[in-house]
Amino acid sequence: MRCVVFGATGYLGGRLVPELLRAGHTVRVLARTPGKLADTPWHDRVEIVRGDVTVADEVRAALQDQEVLYYLVHSLTRSDFDTVDRDAATIVAREAASAGLDRIVYLGGIAPAGQELSRHLSSRAEVGRILLGGTVPALVFQAAVVIGSGSASFEMLRYLTERLPAMVTPRWVRARIQPIAVRDVLYYLTRAAELPPAVRGAFDIGGPDVLTYEQMMRVYAEVAGLPRRVIVPVPVLTPWLSAQWVNLVTPVPRAIAVPLMESLVNDVVCGEHEIAAHIPDPGEGLTGVRRAVELALTRIRDLDVPTRWSDAGPAPADPLPTDPEWSGGSLYQDVRERPTTADPAALWTVIEAIGGENGWYSFPLAWSLRGWLDRLAGGAGLRRGRRDPHRLHEGEALDWWRVERIERPALLRLRAEMRVPGRAWLELEARPGNDGAGAIYRQRAVFEPHGLAGHLYWKSIAPFHALIFGGMTRNITGAAETAAGSLGGGPTRTGPWGRLHRPGRTSR
Repeated sequence: MRCVVFGATGYLGGRLVPELLRAGHTVRVLARTPGKLADTPWHDRVEIVRGDVTVADEVRAALQDQEVLYYLVHSLTRSDFDTVDRDAATIVAREAASAGLDRIVYLGGIAPAGQELSRHLSSRAEVGRILLGGTVPALVFQAAVVIGSGSASFEMLRYLTERLPAMVTPRWVRARIQPIAVRDVLYYLTRAAELPPAVRGAFDIGGPDVLTYEQMMRVYAEVAGLPRRVIVPVPVLTPWLSAQWVNLVTPVPRAIAVPLMESLVNDVVCGEHEIAAHIPDPGEGLTGVRRAVELALTRIRDLDVPTRWSDAGPAPADPLPTDPEWSGGSLYQDVRERPTTADPAALWTVIEAIGGENGWYSFPLAWSLRGWLDRLAGGAGLRRGRRDPHRLHEGEALDWWRVERIERPALLRLRAEMRVPGRAWLELEARPGNDGAGAIYRQRAVFEPHGLAGHLYWKSIAPFHALIFGGMTRNITGAAETAAGSLGGGPTRTGPWGRLHRPGRTSR
């Protein structure tokens, strides 16, 4: 099928495109800013058209010669989002009819009967009605919270649970919800392309579990390995006040938090499962909440995802370059780069020799003190050293680190085994210099905080990063330049804290 996706730079659209490609469909995408798609792993396999859903001529051009339209656009960040979405849906329904499309597929929200809907849910329901009212057969999926890294509703829950061991919350934490994993949403969306025209209408989709927001927070805490959260519902906090609080505690923008929080007062549970008559449940069954949360935590639990997501194409729960910066959970980083006149081989020699007797090239007293503190806390400290002064192997211990990955002669990744309230990694890279001259040293310290203590730990040591990590950057490149240019007369090796000496001589 020839499919066109409106909203490919958004959360679901960016994940749907590769699923459609895997299913054998051809894909065109409409984007107001095509440059946002430049780093996606599929950008060279689709046709990218610049356009805006509120401009009829641009919508008409994007729909030309297409069969199926996926409409995944929402203007939540605008104060007048309901007006904008209403006008856009009207234009799209009209132009889809003129273009002779076979089908429109839209994802909206569950609109519980007999309840006063929030402005957000009302707008989603209105867009669905506009598309269903057109002449093109429309399929409107209605879902509650989508669980996946990057989903705004899930990100709010993630940050609140991670950062607050105790919460005073509005009564909405007792509202019932039927969340759905992002991979199941994509399953339904992808298979909708080939349904016959007679299948049209609105269908609720949800996972197998019905629970409250409070229970969801507790499940998240268990899966993330956090202590049991204390949650105290009170009647005085309105959704609007809650949104201001969320804006302070989490990085989710206020413009998104306010309408979403206003929607939490509604019970959003599937009223039917009639979609199963047209799209059967996945062979392995729909994904439960616990498993969906585990998949959503992949970004942090597999450090390869944010650093090398393009190698094999991301899974639905993985982050994408098009996701907002606040999505994906807390992952603090200190990244530094420095050019050096040494060639990449000389730089790599210094990198692979780091640690043990050769030291860590920065503020030895601080490293030594941190090692002793770690030993007092029952950790590894610096006493483990290294087995070989020049060569490392994946899986071996290196002081309080573990060698997690080596891509010789370019990348060394270490995973910390010190006692910290979270998990930490240190990456050291040697890259060819610009125009083939010299090399570029790149250093990245990554920390995944574990609860509130983890956030406080990172913030407490942040003032020392310039001294410790900045010193490492300068001294490692300096050692590489010295090794490459100023020492002769035989092999050299790095001595403690980055000094260089020849075998048989004592470093001082």
